[in-house]
Amino acid sequence: MTRVLIADDDTVVRDVVRRYLERDGLEVAIAQDGAEARRLLGSVDIDVAVLDVMMPESDGLTLCRDLRRDGNFSLPVILLTALGEQDDRIAGLEAGADDYLTKPFSPRELALRVQSVLRRSGAIPVAPMELSCGDLSVSTAARSVTVAGRPISLTNREFDLLVFFLTNGDTVFSRSDLLKRVWHWDYGDMSTVTVHVKRLRAKLGDQHRIQTVWGRGYLWSAR
Repeated sequence: MTRVLIADDDTVVRDVVRRYLERDGLEVAIAQDGAEARRLLGSVDIDVAVLDVMMPESDGLTLCRDLRRDGNFSLPVILLTALGEQDDRIAGLEAGADDYLTKPFSPRELALRVQSVLRRSGAIPVAPMELSCGDLSVSTAARSVTVAGRPISLTNREFDLLVFFLTNGDTVFSRSDLLKRVWHWDYGDMSTVTVHVKRLRAKLGDQHRIQTVWGRGYLWSAR
């Protein structure tokens, strides 16, 4: 059974979210602080981690950074934060989070976000294919990326964004377009796209061909 970790020091939040997720047929592991969350992440198979940014004994941002630094890029992470400022949301995305929700939030919306990242963590909505551009090679079946034969670790969102660019080269997409077509969100914080583009550029180095078209958006130069 698919298992979701809910790590939050608020008992009410944990209980309400657990009921919604279990109603969707998911198994739920509960942690009341960062230390317990870290223990569960190291000892139990977790398919999605929902981490509160402000919990004690290692906050959600630190846990997310540690997961990515340790090479765990495949585990989807959703951050819960009571901080509404854009800089705080960007910090979560730069830590490697796949998604975030600002408190107070709808438990049903969180359940839908969990279902969304679960669908995307298993497969992207394109037929299996091998893609290449210069020294960059991508396998959608294995969800793997290499540059000159060297493996590159991407989060699920970064991988999906790269595949979208590669399969839609030389076309300009606004941040709103990318939010709808890669994230499948009808609305959301545009900085989500900006941060993921920045991270993708950094990881691919001089093999990225993402160009900023000022006032319009981004394109992948296929030439």
